[in-house]
Amino acid sequence: MRRLLATLTSSLLFLLVLAPAALAENDGRGFYGATNDKVVTDAGFILIVFFPTFVFAMSMLQRHLEKRKETRKAAHKALMGNAPWRGGW
Repeated sequence: MRRLLATLTSSLLFLLVLAPAALAENDGRGFYGATNDKVVTDAGFILIVFFPTFVFAMSMLQRHLEKRKETRKAAHKALMGNAPWRGGW
């Protein structure tokens, strides 16, 4: 427990020491560079398109998996309903 506390404290101190250097990199403009209204608007439109597309794709995947599950359950039920295939004496 003492080693964990020492590790967490030293990690936090290390991150706090490096934070000003990270913020000062590239004049604070980030990875993309200078942003203007067009860049922000385009990013917003990308998000507007992405999330409905993602929800639709995941819904179709869920529908497909549910159909597979129902088919498998029906096949198992049909197999168990047939007396010769149940096994036993």
